[in-house]
Amino acid sequence: MFKAKIFIKRRRTILDPQGKAVELGIKSLGFENIKNVRVDKYIELDIEELEELEARKKVNKICDLLLANPHLEDYYFELEKL
Repeated sequence: MFKAKIFIKRRRTILDPQGKAVELGIKSLGFENIKNVRVDKYIELDIEELEELEARKKVNKICDLLLANPHLEDYYFELEKL
């Protein structure tokens, strides 16, 4: 069994309205010199596979088909053997 830790990040060329809103909120609290705030996604899931290669294939397929928008986002993940 493996735990997948998936990081999904909006591409730098794509506007991040959530990140901009958080940045403005931080500045409104009096924190200065804060720039380029990004809000991304982090997902964990457990995969019942014996082989790491098979677990990697499944995570890639899940990300490609559901979790990440290939036009707007990139992803990477780490696998931890449980």
